[in-house]
Amino acid sequence: MLKILYRKAKLGDIPQMQKLVSPEIDSGIILLRSDDELATNIRSYTVGILDETIVAFNALHIHSPKLAEIRSLIVDEKLRGQGVGKKLIKLSEQEGISLGLKEILALTYQQSFFESLGFKEISKESIPEHKIWADCIKCKHFPICNEVSLIKYL
Repeated sequence: MLKILYRKAKLGDIPQMQKLVSPEIDSGIILLRSDDELATNIRSYTVGILDETIVAFNALHIHSPKLAEIRSLIVDEKLRGQGVGKKLIKLSEQEGISLGLKEILALTYQQSFFESLGFKEISKESIPEHKIWADCIKCKHFPICNEVSLIKYL
């Protein structure tokens, strides 16, 4: 059993977070977030730490009083398939419930992973418009998007 500590991210975690996510950014799987953008949104992030090294993280980004989005889910390649990502999603759901959210959105290439956690596919047209223009336009694949939109009702 992995002894991973999960906690809210701190500003000092940003360099390790950037290093972990870099390969997925280069491949276009995850959007680039600058150090300043990570710092501005640091309260949204939860990290998983193993042996004092960040091995996983994600963000719960709030769009409205009812809707949030799972962003930047990353797990160290050596630890994938061991429940680390699932734990991060569950922690985000618990946080969302405690905040009073009703829905959590995910845009992903990992459809079956999110469906195994109770997310259901929705049409991209139902995503809030500000999401498309604020984030998607930064993507190297925009406007040809192959990600799947999923939602979970809390």
